[in-house]
Amino acid sequence: MGVVSTPESKQSVSVKRAFRPSSSIRHTPQWPVSDVTSDLTIEVGSASFSLHKFPLISRSGRIKKLLFESKDNKNAYHLNLPALPGGSEAFELAAKFCYGIVLQFTPSNIAALRCVAHYLEMTEDLSEKNLEARTESYLKDSIFNDISNSITVLHSIERLLLPVAEEISLVGRLVNAIAGNACKEQLVSGLLKLDQNFGGRLTPEMEKPSDWWGRSLLILKLDFFQRVVSAMKSKGLNHEIISEILMSYARKSLQIIREPSLLKGNVTVLDSDLQKKQRIILEAIVSLLPTQANKISIPISFLSSLLKTAIASATSVSCRSDLEKRISHQLDQAILEDILIPANVGAMYDTDSVQRIFSMFLNLDECDYEDDDGGDGDAVDEREMAMYDFEGSESPKQSSIFKVSKLMDSYLAEVALDSNLPPFKFIALSELLPDHARVVCDGLYRAIDIFLKVHPNMKDSDRYRLCKTINCQKLTQDASSHAAQNERLPVQIAVQVLFYEQTRLKNTMTSGGGGGGSSQSQFFLFPGQFPNRSGSGMASGAISPRDNYASVRRENRELRLEVARMRMRLTDLEKDHVSMKREFVKPASRRTRYGLFRKLSRGLNKLNAVVLRFRSSQRSVAGNGKHTEEKTNSEKRFMFQKRRCHSVS
Repeated sequence: MGVVSTPESKQSVSVKRAFRPSSSIRHTPQWPVSDVTSDLTIEVGSASFSLHKFPLISRSGRIKKLLFESKDNKNAYHLNLPALPGGSEAFELAAKFCYGIVLQFTPSNIAALRCVAHYLEMTEDLSEKNLEARTESYLKDSIFNDISNSITVLHSIERLLLPVAEEISLVGRLVNAIAGNACKEQLVSGLLKLDQNFGGRLTPEMEKPSDWWGRSLLILKLDFFQRVVSAMKSKGLNHEIISEILMSYARKSLQIIREPSLLKGNVTVLDSDLQKKQRIILEAIVSLLPTQANKISIPISFLSSLLKTAIASATSVSCRSDLEKRISHQLDQAILEDILIPANVGAMYDTDSVQRIFSMFLNLDECDYEDDDGGDGDAVDEREMAMYDFEGSESPKQSSIFKVSKLMDSYLAEVALDSNLPPFKFIALSELLPDHARVVCDGLYRAIDIFLKVHPNMKDSDRYRLCKTINCQKLTQDASSHAAQNERLPVQIAVQVLFYEQTRLKNTMTSGGGGGGSSQSQFFLFPGQFPNRSGSGMASGAISPRDNYASVRRENRELRLEVARMRMRLTDLEKDHVSMKREFVKPASRRTRYGLFRKLSRGLNKLNAVVLRFRSSQRSVAGNGKHTEEKTNSEKRFMFQKRRCHSVS
């Protein structure tokens, strides 16, 4: 920095000022002394200071060098210090110190004074107890040992004191001081709780020592906040405290998306600068989340809000993947709103993200034990999953899987209303959970029925593949009755439902019970969703629950009578079978063998008649008399053809 000569025209623009003491030192006499003419003018930014060179060169090595190099005018010197840290206010305090005025150090001005002392080279080489030494002493005695003061000083550096504060390692020392003192507070809190367990009394103020200083961190900008939290993690601060700090900072700094309806209308009108700012903050917060946190410290509702905001802000894939992994570890605690993640374009909801979350939940047991197998297939995934040391990292328990299956059914019913959702995505979600995850398939059937109603133009192949995911054996009686009459279902599924319903009825009758052996669950559908299948002979339209129940009871009585008749005929067939076996054992003549074959033929005809009658009764219950006649004729032709095997079912 050299000496700059200022023309007279510039003096009218700059503010020519004589020093007046600030409000903190108005008890001191006015300075500089009025009867001494100033021989040094220093410009700092837009302010101009008329000073005397001897008080300044006795304390500042930098000013001394600049004046020694100046040879323009021996009587009047003019210096310009545009890069002075802290601006004109900081220089004014330093100049007062050079004139011998006692300064009052505070957490608000100590950082500026320390940086100015370094910039002006106010060291012990020029004067004893110079400004640099005094500011260092104040930092050690009053700042570094107090969290609140350290945060205040660090916040003051953000404005005008960089990069000088980095050069003198002031930022690094403040960050380490905050992290170290936070760990001490954690230790004190632990001792207080231990003392309370042995009879001491723990006041509410002592329960969460992070409350009074954790909120102070929220004033820091992202760079300093990130450095402080990283230092806390490295020094072993409790993960719950870190999680609380991060959640508070996220709520303050981010426009967190909580409701899908709010996002859908605003996603296209987000300001690009705001979106970029949110993306940077969000990625930083996600990278700071503890990897060894338990399920309580970071609620799934908060993680879900971060994921929704991440999608709206178009964050990196790694950031979204991190959030999806964390959500999958707590999926059994989620509610429907937590997984209703809006999509930016196309469909209403981001089903791909939800599918990945459910897949990771189901694969937790594989991810946790991949290292034991010694395989090298997915080394990257193994390393990523090894980072997450969540509590309870075993494979999901059956109770958790049941909760997740109910959550999935609710989610499917919600996204099924979206007419823009492609069928292949809905099918992929329906096929995701294993069969043992559901005790009852009523929720899945309801969601599929809604999807078929909203998407009437689905291909037959897609419709059949989707309906195949329903386990007809796990439908309650109400759901089975509705499915048997649902025109939207493929005929194969409806026949399968009827078969399992009759099998259930047969087992109930065999065990000696009545017709109500299965447990019934309340089954909610849209109004008017009980149309009769075509050809049933009944009036079209909705059936009331009472009429539907009476119809089912009537059909059950008819089936019981038919089963009783079949039993009697089967008893006759067994007698004929026994007599035929006896005839085969005896040595017979040609005439006897001819009579034996005639008796065998009659027995087979009786069996064929019984089978056909049973099939006819099944199809008449379903109301498909037309199809029954055609299939009966074909079965009469092909029932006993050579090398053909037909199941009675």
